[in-house]
Amino acid sequence: MHVLQPHAGATLLDVGSGTGQFSRRFAQAGLDVVSLDPALDMLAVARRSARELPCVRGNALVLPFRDQAFDYVAAVTSLCFVEPPERALAELWRVCRRGVILGLLNRRSLLYSRKHGRGGYQGARWDRLDEVRDWCNVLDPRPRMSFATGVFLPDGGWLAQRFETWLPATVPWGGFLAVALHRPDIELNR
Repeated sequence: MHVLQPHAGATLLDVGSGTGQFSRRFAQAGLDVVSLDPALDMLAVARRSARELPCVRGNALVLPFRDQAFDYVAAVTSLCFVEPPERALAELWRVCRRGVILGLLNRRSLLYSRKHGRGGYQGARWDRLDEVRDWCNVLDPRPRMSFATGVFLPDGGWLAQRFETWLPATVPWGGFLAVALHRPDIELNR
């Protein structure tokens, strides 16, 4: 969330929210959150775990909201299962007033070599930062972009976790890639 820099009370749409894990985290950070997912069974779990959060059934390619309906839009590992990603990103951009945060699986990582195509990663697309930059070519206006990465040594135990706290988040080879897209006409921290 630190790459997005949202202010308390801001509205946020969590696209592909699944069970609502990140929706709850965003709400705990003081954001007014709406969870969106195409799967009714996932929304049912999200509703049970956080009754106060509105849950909406919807698809990232055709969001059921007006233009700039939310301050922020988040898609945490959900775009990894959406094709074409640039079309979904254009929809996320359409409904945000301030910015979009993407949580992606990073193809340039040790995690990719260890987990690609297995377990919960089966069927997921792994992306590169340069590809995300290309997706932004369709956005109007063109966003300002920042990024951070994490999970450099999967399954590395406590020593790996300690090592990761010393690495800067801008090292581009972490397993997870957080990309923040800010509207160019919006000041950060406002």
